[in-house]
Amino acid sequence: SGSGSEVIEGPQNVTVLKGSQARFNCTVSQGWKLIMWALNDMVVLSIRPMEPIITNDRFTSQRYDQGGNFTSEMIIHNVQPSDSGNIRCSLQNSRLHGSASLTVQVMGELFIPNVNLVVAENEPCKVTCRASHWTRLPNISWELGLLVSHSSYYFVPEPSDLQSAVSILALTPQSNGTLTCVATWKSPKARKSATVNLTVIRRPQGTGGGINIPGILSSLPGLGFSLPTWGKVGLGLAGTMLLTLTCALTIRCGCCRCCGCKCCCRFCYRRKRGFRIQFQRKSEKEKTNKETKTESGNENSGYNSDAPKTTETASPPPKSCESSDPEQRSSSCGPPQEADQCPPRPASHPQASFNLASPEVRNTIVV
Repeated sequence: SGSGSEVIEGPQNVTVLKGSQARFNCTVSQGWKLIMWALNDMVVLSIRPMEPIITNDRFTSQRYDQGGNFTSEMIIHNVQPSDSGNIRCSLQNSRLHGSASLTVQVMGELFIPNVNLVVAENEPCKVTCRASHWTRLPNISWELGLLVSHSSYYFVPEPSDLQSAVSILALTPQSNGTLTCVATWKSPKARKSATVNLTVIRRPQGTGGGINIPGILSSLPGLGFSLPTWGKVGLGLAGTMLLTLTCALTIRCGCCRCCGCKCCCRFCYRRKRGFRIQFQRKSEKEKTNKETKTESGNENSGYNSDAPKTTETASPPPKSCESSDPEQRSSSCGPPQEADQCPPRPASHPQASFNLASPEVRNTIVV
């Protein structure tokens, strides 16, 4: 029985992914009675002319008639790595058979260590993608969902693990976006990917291109980052030093307010001198306007031309360090004093001085 039939075409080699289906075809001539499918020399499916004999639900069959020949298709569902091996199609009471091999590929893990990345704008950075526990190393590429001025990547197998490799992407980002690491197989067609979000910290305007450190620090908690203990201590010390320096400068320049001399602080002295000159000019202008109004309203009122022109002229005021002449200023100031000492000013009674030669006060009664 079955001696008049033969295997015309046997199954072909198949490579599939774990968990998928594997299909094998076997074509025989007319007159066959029983077709047997074996996996690693163990019969897993039998086909009779009327119906198949199924002993395991993972192994099913389809049948086709082609030009007087018969084709039996065996389907292996949910393929596992343990199914890898030899597939054989044979006829009952016949030494003729067809065989093929089944290879099951396992897609391992693909991941990027950091889910969210924070980098500076236009600053080069690197992103690592790791593929591990793959039965055959895949081809790894990158898909960029952001603007960059430069990008490149390279592939490095792990020396200690032949089923693992690392792909490193080097880029210079210019905007926020996503980076996708893609691992592919051509045979069988398979694809696996991992995506990471990249946030770019923009440089503040008019700061000479410095990085906005406060902006980076404020964005870290929202992105799942926190400063380590040494970072918090360092920020505290920096703030304390800045506060101490500010207080020292304030105390040093405060001496200029009590003595008004350049011997304390040249910077504060020059600044204060500018304010004094402006205030002196404004006071002289207001005084002139007031005297002019007094002259126009009180001219010849109670005026006696025969009265003796008696004026009380005050002694000239002491010379100040604010003289416009450098020689006079240096001579009047005397030897420079220490910056942190404020020499006391001698108390004096209010004094007044008038220029008798000025025509603006010729009709003014001097008291």
